[in-house]
Amino acid sequence: MNKKQKKVLIRVIVASVLLILCAVLPTTGYVRFATFMVPYLVIGYDILKKAWKGILNKQVFDENFLMAVATVGAILLGEYPEGVAVMLFYQIGELFQSYAVGKSRRNISELMDIRPDYANIEVDGKLEQVDPDEVEVDTIIVVQPGEKIPIDGVIEEGNTTLNTSALTGESVPRDAREGDEVISGCINMSGLIKVKTTKEFGESTVSKILDLVENSSSKKSRSENFISKFAKYYTPAVCYGALALAILPPLVRMLFLSAAPEWSVWIYRALTFLVISCPCALVISIPLSFFAGIGGASHEGVLVKGSNYLETLSQTKYVVFDKTGTMTQGVFEVAGIHHNTISQEDVLEYAALAECASSHPISKSLQRAYGKLIDRSRVTDIEEISGNGVTAKVDGKNVAAGNAKLMERLGVDYIDCHSVGTIVHVAVDGKYAGHILICDMIKPHAKEAIQALRKSGIKKTIMLTGDSRRIADQVAADLGIDEVYSELLPGDKVSKVEELLAAKTEKEKLAFVGDGINDAPVLSRADIGIAMGALGSDAAIEAADIVLMDDDPLKISKAIHISRKCIHIVYENIYFAIGIKVLFLLLGAIGIANMWMAIFADVGVMILAVLNAIRALFVKKSIERRGHKMAKINPEEADLCCDSCEVHENLVKIVNETMPDETELYDLAELFKVFGDSTRIQILFVLFEAEVCVCDLAEALHMTQSAISHQLRILKQNKLVKSRREGKSVFYSLADGHVRTIIAQGQEHIEEDSKKA
Repeated sequence: MNKKQKKVLIRVIVASVLLILCAVLPTTGYVRFATFMVPYLVIGYDILKKAWKGILNKQVFDENFLMAVATVGAILLGEYPEGVAVMLFYQIGELFQSYAVGKSRRNISELMDIRPDYANIEVDGKLEQVDPDEVEVDTIIVVQPGEKIPIDGVIEEGNTTLNTSALTGESVPRDAREGDEVISGCINMSGLIKVKTTKEFGESTVSKILDLVENSSSKKSRSENFISKFAKYYTPAVCYGALALAILPPLVRMLFLSAAPEWSVWIYRALTFLVISCPCALVISIPLSFFAGIGGASHEGVLVKGSNYLETLSQTKYVVFDKTGTMTQGVFEVAGIHHNTISQEDVLEYAALAECASSHPISKSLQRAYGKLIDRSRVTDIEEISGNGVTAKVDGKNVAAGNAKLMERLGVDYIDCHSVGTIVHVAVDGKYAGHILICDMIKPHAKEAIQALRKSGIKKTIMLTGDSRRIADQVAADLGIDEVYSELLPGDKVSKVEELLAAKTEKEKLAFVGDGINDAPVLSRADIGIAMGALGSDAAIEAADIVLMDDDPLKISKAIHISRKCIHIVYENIYFAIGIKVLFLLLGAIGIANMWMAIFADVGVMILAVLNAIRALFVKKSIERRGHKMAKINPEEADLCCDSCEVHENLVKIVNETMPDETELYDLAELFKVFGDSTRIQILFVLFEAEVCVCDLAEALHMTQSAISHQLRILKQNKLVKSRREGKSVFYSLADGHVRTIIAQGQEHIEEDSKKA
C-alpha cells in the first residue's frame, strides 16, 4: 500500500469504530445527528469536496456527485446509519479498487522492469556510472555480471550468458561471445563484457519497448469506447430519473389519487436508486481488464500496442505467414553432403576454401560449416563465374564449386539431389567429388505453431513467399500449412492479402505474420500485423500492431489465447455489472431494495468486477490449464473417475508429508524437459560409450556441428555433460552417472509396455 491508501484505510477503521459506537449510544435529536456526523465527515469529506469541485467546474454528473447526494439525502431524512454506511462502504470499494489497480500496475512494472539506471564507462582504468542518455554511438561500455545491458551494441571483448526473459518471456539463457549483437534490457549473467554501442539510448530496444507499453492505453478498444460513451450519458440519465422518482409519484398520489404524497418514502427510494446506479464497476473494470491483459501478454514476450489490437486479435480466423525469417530461420546452413567420392570433410573443406573470397550467404554458410580458420595462402586463381559458382586452385588442385550450370560448363558429370534446397556441386581436378545441400532451416516450433493455431479455431493458414514453387511447397507440406503462394514480389503479397480480405466476412479478422522491414506494406494492410523475429528490429516495432519479442511462432497461438481470455473477461464484467444494476434499479424503484442492498449493488459489484478483471493478468496458468480441461471432458477417460467421492484421509496425510516442495518439483520438471528431445538422447547414448568431440558426434549422428553444439549447450547447462579442452579439441563426457539409470529405466518401461500390448 502507498501512503494515500494507508491514510484511507485508517479513516475506514476509525469511521467503522465510530459508526458502531454511534449506533449503540442512546442518543436522540440533534445530539444523535451530531454524533453521526463525526464518522460521516471522517470518511466522506474528500468525496463531498470532489463533488463540490465538480459542480463548480460544471462537471456535475460523476460517482462523487451521486454518493454525495445519496448520503446527504439519507441523513436529511433521518437515516443516519445508512447514510454513513453508504459512504463508508463506497470508500472501502474505492480503496480496494485503488489497491487492485496499483497491484496490477506493479506487476506489469516488475514484468517490464528492464529500464537500465546507468551505463559503465571506463575512464583512466576506473569504471564510472553515467546516465544512459549521455552515452554516444560507438562508445565502449562495460557490463559486469548481474547488470542490465543499457544500450544496444556489439560485444568487443568477452564471452557471457544473457538472460532475455524480460524481453522474450523465455527462461533459457543464451550464450553471447565477441562479435555478437546484444540488445538493451538483457541481463549479463556470467562474464564481464565490453560492448560497443550501435544506437543512442532513446533508439535502443529497451526504450522502444517501454514507450510501446506505456502508450498502449491510449489506443482504446470498441468496448472501452462504448463504456466511456455509456457513462457519459448514463450518469445524467439516472440523476434525472432519480429526481423524477422523488417528485412525480408523490405529485400523482396527491393530485390524482387524493392520497398522502409520502415524500420521505419516495425521496428515500430515489436516493437508493442513485446509490445503485453508480457506474463504478463498468468504468473501472473494463479498462483494468485490458490493462491486465496487455500486462499479462508482455510477461509472455508479446507486446500489444493497444487494447483495440487485443480485441481484433481475439476475432482472428485467418493467419497469413511470410516464409523466410518467419517460419524458417532465415539463415542458410549445411544440411548434408551427398554422393561424395571423397570424405565429407574434404568435400566441405574444398568448397569452403574455394568460396573464401565471396560474401554471398551461401559462401558464408559453407565457411561456417567448415568451422576452421580459413588459410587463404592455400587458395589461388579464384574466379567467380556469375550465375554459376567459383573455380580456384586449392593446394594446387583445380576445385570448382557451384550449381549444375557450372558442372555442365566444365563438362563434369554430376548427380542431382532428391532433397529440396540449394545444391553446391563440387569437382576436384575435373572429377565429381559430391554435392553439398544448403537449406534455410525450419524453426524448431514452426510445425507445432500451425497445429496450435488449428486447435485454437483458426480456419485457414496461408504462406506467402518470394521463393521458388518447389521450395515453398516443400516447406508448406512439412509444416501442414493449408495454402501456399510462391514466387511473389512485395507488391504481389499485398495484392494476395487484398484478395484474402475480400473473401472473408467482416467479423472474421486476418492476421499477417512477418519479420518486419520487408513485410511492412502487408503488415499495415492486414487487419492485425504481427512482427516475428523482431528482437531489436525498429521496423517491426513501428510497422506491426503486435510484436513477438523472440522468433518463436508458437507465441502466435498464445497471443490469441491471451486476447480471447481478456475479451471474455470484459464481456463477463459488462453483462454482470449491467444485469445487477438493472435488477436492483427496478427493485429500488418499487421499494423492495433498501440502502443496504444498494451498497451491494454498487460496491459489491465493483469489487467482484475488479477481481475478475485482474484474472487477465495471469494468462500463462490459464493456458496451461486449458490442456487439463480438454483432458477432463474426453469421453474415453470418463471411466477413470470415481463413481462416488470418498476421500481416504490416511493416504492424503501420507502424501502431504512426503510430497516435495514446489521448488523441487519445478526443478525436477525442468530436468525431465531435457530428455524430451531425441537428438539429446542420441548424444547421451554416444557418451555412454566414449568421450568424444563435436566432430565425432556430428559424424556419428549425421548432423551438422552447429546442431550438435546447440544440444550440447543445453545438456551442459543442466549439468548432465561436462567438457575438457585438449589442444584444439574439446571433448565431452557424462557429468552425472544417474543419466544411465534414468535412460535404462525408461527403456525398461517401454519394453514392458510393448510386451503387454
